[in-house]
Amino acid sequence: MNCWEQRGCDEEMSSLCPHAVASHDKLCPAECCYTNCLHPQRRLTSDLDLLLDIRVDRRAAVKANCLNCEFFLRNAPKF
Repeated sequence: MNCWEQRGCDEEMSSLCPHAVASHDKLCPAECCYTNCLHPQRRLTSDLDLLLDIRVDRRAAVKANCLNCEFFLRNAPKF
């Protein structure tokens, strides 16, 4: 399982979480305290080419914080 596919909360918390269960996009917002990424490959990017790359399948990420992570943008599934 890829890091962008893993929520920061455990299975029980995820089953009750409105972001994981009831939201339309099922994306954990950046404000959630369980979305902090502790993976060593985590790196915010300011590269506009990566941030705006239309080939990246952003639906693969379960956390909003992944959407600006260089590792995710380079390695995520592409259309």
